Amino acid sequence: MNRRNFIQSGALLGGGLLISFKIPAANKLAALNETAAETAFIPNAFLNIGTDNKVTVILSHVEMGQGIWTTLPMLLAEELDVDLNRITVKHGGAGKEFNHTVYGVQITGGSSTTWSEFDRYRNAGATARVLLTQAAAKRSGVAIQDCKTEKGVVTAGGKKFTYGELAADAALLPLPEKVSLRNQTEWKYIGKSARRLDASVKTDGTAKFGMDIQFPGLLTAVVAHAPVFGGKVLSFDATKAKAIPGVRQVLQIPTGVAVIADHYYAAQQGKKALQVTWENGTGANLFTTRQTAAYKKLAATDGLTAQKKGDAIAGLGKSAKILTAEYVFPYLAHAPMEPLNCTVKINKDSCEIWTGTQLPATDQVAAAKILGLAPEKVKINIPFLGGGFGRRATPASDFVSEAVQIAKVCGKPVKMVWSREDDMKSGYYRPFFVHNVQAGLDQKGMPVAWKHNIVGQSIMKGAAPAFGEPKSPIDPTSVEGVMGSPYLTSVPDHFVGLHNTEEVVPVLWYRSVGHTHTAYVMETMLDELAHNAGRDPVEYRRGLFKEHPRHLAALDLVAEKGNWKKALPKGRYKGVAVNEAFGSYVATIAEVSIANGEVRVHKIDCAIDCGLAVNPEGVKAQMESGIIFGLSMALYGELTLEGGKLQQNNFYDYRIARMNESPEINVYIVESDGKMGGAGECAVPPTAPAIANAIFAATGKRIYNLPIMNHKLIQQA
Repeated sequence: MNRRNFIQSGALLGGGLLISFKIPAANKLAALNETAAETAFIPNAFLNIGTDNKVTVILSHVEMGQGIWTTLPMLLAEELDVDLNRITVKHGGAGKEFNHTVYGVQITGGSSTTWSEFDRYRNAGATARVLLTQAAAKRSGVAIQDCKTEKGVVTAGGKKFTYGELAADAALLPLPEKVSLRNQTEWKYIGKSARRLDASVKTDGTAKFGMDIQFPGLLTAVVAHAPVFGGKVLSFDATKAKAIPGVRQVLQIPTGVAVIADHYYAAQQGKKALQVTWENGTGANLFTTRQTAAYKKLAATDGLTAQKKGDAIAGLGKSAKILTAEYVFPYLAHAPMEPLNCTVKINKDSCEIWTGTQLPATDQVAAAKILGLAPEKVKINIPFLGGGFGRRATPASDFVSEAVQIAKVCGKPVKMVWSREDDMKSGYYRPFFVHNVQAGLDQKGMPVAWKHNIVGQSIMKGAAPAFGEPKSPIDPTSVEGVMGSPYLTSVPDHFVGLHNTEEVVPVLWYRSVGHTHTAYVMETMLDELAHNAGRDPVEYRRGLFKEHPRHLAALDLVAEKGNWKKALPKGRYKGVAVNEAFGSYVATIAEVSIANGEVRVHKIDCAIDCGLAVNPEGVKAQMESGIIFGLSMALYGELTLEGGKLQQNNFYDYRIARMNESPEINVYIVESDGKMGGAGECAVPPTAPAIANAIFAATGKRIYNLPIMNHKLIQQA
């Protein structure tokens, strides 16, 4: 970005000082698929200080409840020296200038926003502070070292200037090649709890979500999708649908039949009256019972080598004892609070879109391709996202493409809305997985051999259109949590294998991705090993964490704060689990009881080592959120298929934990100088196994298939 463009960009944002800084772009989704990309320099996040003293931070990621609307401004406010609560925050749009610093594409995911932006948002604030200080020194005629900043004001000698007064002058100064960042001892915001900047608008109802978009002339569209995965429209009769008052058009699009109306109610009534004949295709052969049997058979054989050391078969042969287990994990729906929606307005030679998306640039390209436009002719407006959990990070741009197709054929602005049932039955899902584990033990009950095969669909293969074909057939999202597990480090003979299956059911990353099933396997298996050895589960893990200090620190803290060794009231039982995901280390203790065929989770204590916690209160909130999410998944989460049709419809038969089922939650943050990790997803994985291990303590029975409430041992307890 040259000086002319720099100044012009500032003017376009309302005048004053615009800071757009450059960072090296890293490998495209390097952490996931190891695809190399050329190193380049691209402008990224933006800070604008107006002559009216308004400070605006433009986010390079999207806010979907994880709290970055607050944490990213905290980083910038720290170095800029302004009042955090006076900052205005906005979402950026789609474009390379907002690419992820590590993944090399524009994405919000992987619990990566805060750590990936930690340096460049601070640099933006520091750069602006230096320029403003230089402008004040020049205007007042004093040395720069005699100037100081505080809460949006530069004091230069005996004079004081607001940042707004200096903004225009600062915009004309040359950018400093390097700026110094403040020492940790000087921090006023970072590491201290801050109230969320989006809390007020989300509690008073003024926050705008995708579902809230409305303007004159906007029609509402709903879509009838195939009831069987992979199905297609053979024919349809729209006579009765068009007779519904308010229905304007009924159109066939690539994904089904769209009903366009004046409002949502009319569109839904038209959809109900619509008569469609479907071609079911191969999906009609898909049954959960058959899939389970086929995957179990495959899991009994060795898959592609994901990790290997020594000879697992020979090691098992020499073991004093072998424990075996077979685990089954169902498909799961993301079920965000705000169902999918997308508003599209097509103009003569451009298009404008309003939608909550985790992949704005990918959706921009998809829309442009459908319309025959250059991507820059498609403007993506991003309101708040009413939950994402990975569902709004769809490489295929399914719901955005669907809305664009409708608007293209309809010829009018359209807001496409998915019902909860559409979201549940026609979306993308956490894959179905089966694990087969054989653990060989020595005379002391410690693992000396481990043979582990995993069967399931590859998420990364489905992401290939947007992110490129993975170089390795081993999808890291299928084996993460097993591959690289600290429990296998000291096992001399072990093998981890993967079978990539192909199904007509579309799959996608889900909050904590592969850890949703791998953590359950590893932590319940370790609990079984500890019981077999006659050892306390916490002490047993401590022995295996000798070379893994961050795992150990989280375990020690939760054991202390959660009073692991303290006797419980009659009928209460505890279980523990530890997991590393997205760079953070989490240990969880669950306290449960069982009565009248139901599990009651009374309390969950949780400790996290995420390195520096920029906003401790925000970290705690995300851990609480992840625990409730993991609790729902553990107790109730299950989608089943009969003839390719999902049997679940809405929250009445795909349950999530209600308020009255939510336990007491205590979150403890490990004081750590370790590398920063994420917080949005890492509480999910250990929640389910901690609960299952507590159930074992109560019943003496292991649960190998989720969800927990399906099991007779619970129903009969």
